[in-house]
Amino acid sequence: MKKQSYLKGAVIISVGGFLSKLLGAVYRIPLVAFLGGEGMGIYQMVYPLYCILLTVSASGIPTGIARLISSGGNSGAEHKAFYLYGGIGLIGSLLMFVFSAPLAAAQGEAEVALCCRLLSPSVFFVAIISVVRGYFQGKGNMYPTAFTEVAEQAVKVGAGIALAGLFRGNIARATAAAVLAVTISEVITCCFAAALYLGERSKVKPLFRKEQVSAKSIFAYTVPLTFTAIALPAGQLAESIAVVNILRGSVDNATALYGIFSGCAVTIINLPVSVTYGLAAASVPNISPLAEGGDFVGAKREARKALLYTAAISIPFAIALFAFAPLAARVIFPSLRDGEKQLLINLVRIMSINAVTSSLVQTSSACLTSLGRPLLGTVTQWVTAIIRVALSAALVAFTPLSIVGVAVSANCCYFVAVVLNFCYIIMVKNKKGNADANNVDRFGSKGRGFNPVG
Repeated sequence: MKKQSYLKGAVIISVGGFLSKLLGAVYRIPLVAFLGGEGMGIYQMVYPLYCILLTVSASGIPTGIARLISSGGNSGAEHKAFYLYGGIGLIGSLLMFVFSAPLAAAQGEAEVALCCRLLSPSVFFVAIISVVRGYFQGKGNMYPTAFTEVAEQAVKVGAGIALAGLFRGNIARATAAAVLAVTISEVITCCFAAALYLGERSKVKPLFRKEQVSAKSIFAYTVPLTFTAIALPAGQLAESIAVVNILRGSVDNATALYGIFSGCAVTIINLPVSVTYGLAAASVPNISPLAEGGDFVGAKREARKALLYTAAISIPFAIALFAFAPLAARVIFPSLRDGEKQLLINLVRIMSINAVTSSLVQTSSACLTSLGRPLLGTVTQWVTAIIRVALSAALVAFTPLSIVGVAVSANCCYFVAVVLNFCYIIMVKNKKGNADANNVDRFGSKGRGFNPVG
């Protein structure tokens, strides 16, 4: 298929991502009704460990593989990535199964253990799906990514409603059934992704031609992205343990409060962020060839364009989230009690700014990768993740904010992340540390190196 333009590719992935998140948000309506606040808390407490392992085995792959393929000369990168990350994904699945009981003990919820075991096979299948997405993104074809994201969510919603509804009289079993639906969706989506990839590669004979792409080349881009992405779930895992345990000292419904924050408020906030994901993904094949060819003026011009588009789209969403938070709470989570619903409205309004900052972090991180500096995004994510956990714990423990303190902490940390990424993009230099000959580009030089004081 012919490579799509930047805006067309961005629209395709954005629509797919938005439909996927919208399905996920709609899914929360019956899910909250079946599981209640406590069940949602358990459901969300499973995800931090899952996301950590998923990040190690999959999260850096689409952008990293896309960067390699789009820059030219690495057309077989995805083939080796199947072996490398398939193996890593399998190890991740085994680790999640093994550490299910210790995680449940640390979080003080015995039901978490079974949920982790049921979810563990997903780590392997998502790794394979991610390689396929990266392959097509590198070719400038965003349709497979959008299709697999929507298919993944649609299967999860269908299976989740059926299974959770079947066990709705028992919170523990209903929660475990909803988690099992995630694994079912990843297995089916992996089959779809494999069919798309094999269909595309069959047009080139032989089906698997041997390319001289080293594992080092693949890891050079995927590993920094992996460490970048792992910061968020690692922080969420630490946050879920610290916040829930601190809350238990003052309230009886600590798990339910965390479920409303993580399972309800964050779900609503992530809807607009999913729209701008397309801008981040589509920017990689657009910026990478320019950066690889040494045209950093052009590359940064494209980066600036992606960031401006992101801000233009996300700011109206943030305003809408603040204004229509009560409507969103009533429509998406009608089964919540009045007190829980009011808490949700407050959380969404406080975090509405995250629709902008989180979107900008997402796009700016992709720009740094496209410019050949993925490690800078890693620094940003880890610094802000550590700050967020410490600040969340302090606000919950030493102020009357309770769970609202976690929302305030998230706002502060995403803002810091945006500032850091913007500074990195501005200060990127060429390998010799020389500034642009023209020195007029607002985002710095056309070089590839990094000088923190330049």
